[in-house]
Amino acid sequence: MSLTLIIIIITGFVTYKGLNDPIFKGKMMFYPFAIKGRKEYHRFFTHGLIHADFMHAFFNLFVLYNFGKAVEFTFVEHFGLSGFLLYLILYAGALVASSLISYAKHKKNPGYMALGASGAVSAVLFSFILMYPQEELTLMFLIPIKAYILGGLYLLYSHYMSKQNMDNIGHDAHFYGAIFGILITIIYRNDFLFEFLDKIF
Repeated sequence: MSLTLIIIIITGFVTYKGLNDPIFKGKMMFYPFAIKGRKEYHRFFTHGLIHADFMHAFFNLFVLYNFGKAVEFTFVEHFGLSGFLLYLILYAGALVASSLISYAKHKKNPGYMALGASGAVSAVLFSFILMYPQEELTLMFLIPIKAYILGGLYLLYSHYMSKQNMDNIGHDAHFYGAIFGILITIIYRNDFLFEFLDKIF
């Protein structure tokens, strides 16, 4: 069984428990005020195991399922069994990295909370895009578009929406998770960057 599938199963189970147990859900959420005040550092990780509703969970886990296995097994192809550990570091590290800006913004705000695996899923997606930029994806499930073009549009959109602050979606987490995914994949093997440039040019 792949690590991707294990993550999906665990996340689905914990999400289900959280949706049926508000107290448990509250203890798992990303809550900068509690992280700073009560040193509850586990929240940097546990918020990625719970979601607001089934649709939120389904979308994140659907994207993870579609791209995570390719990233995971590409790592194994290049790094051997260490690839599984590197994939886990990519995913878990992105949960923290994608939350740091929100933590800095809201650590004194007792009214701010967030949840969901979007930051980690973005990291996996952009690791995939870096390694397979010419793969054809679909925009809005209808329009075929190259992965690297869709990735660029996604980054621009996430950056713009994070500045507008018009909704309750964690655009900062999407953006910085994506950046983390790109950077750590290059750190693992810098030839991925040169191969990316060669493929698109």
